[in-house]
Amino acid sequence: MAAAAASRCLPVYLSTGMSNLGEVEAALHLFLEAGLLRQQITLLHCLSAYPAPEEQINLRAMGTLAAAFGCPVGYSDHTLGLTAPVAAVALGAVVIEKHLTLDTHLPGPDHRASLEPEPFEAMVAAIRSCERMLGDGRKQPQPAERNTRQVARRSLRAARPIPASRPFMPEDLICQRPADGLSPMLYPQLLGRPAGRSYQAGELIDG
Repeated sequence: MAAAAASRCLPVYLSTGMSNLGEVEAALHLFLEAGLLRQQITLLHCLSAYPAPEEQINLRAMGTLAAAFGCPVGYSDHTLGLTAPVAAVALGAVVIEKHLTLDTHLPGPDHRASLEPEPFEAMVAAIRSCERMLGDGRKQPQPAERNTRQVARRSLRAARPIPASRPFMPEDLICQRPADGLSPMLYPQLLGRPAGRSYQAGELIDG
């Protein structure tokens, strides 16, 4: 199987259910030895129980697999419902395997742990929503926050009348919304500095 996948440059999805790291490493080695690259092999974290109990899913094992073997990771799900696949995507899964059935009450081991078409569609929609929420990982203000940032943050204002040239004292300054003037982060720098002009109570401090 490994040689066939390598000769045709096929992607490989390697389920790791019932396995420890040593067994995963041995199976992965067969594919690497056949000539496949690590990027062509996706390791699917899996709990091989039907249905799989939530408390044993151990989704954090996906991070362990990725760190140990340098391959993309995914998740093969046999839980009831659709929470686990969405959580797996949030933790880095690039592939989700979930069984689809027309009736979860049909006989056999897989049907109960599968999804019928309508909830399966809901799972896909939730995964796509999760992917959009993940973003690029950079911590910076987002476009949707711009208006809120202006309203919610504060500016330095005069707490009382301040004559020109008098050094700013703590009693002179107050932080009030909106953020249309100097940032309160500049408060320490203003203390002791002579006021460049006179201020009325409530007026924005401009240096």
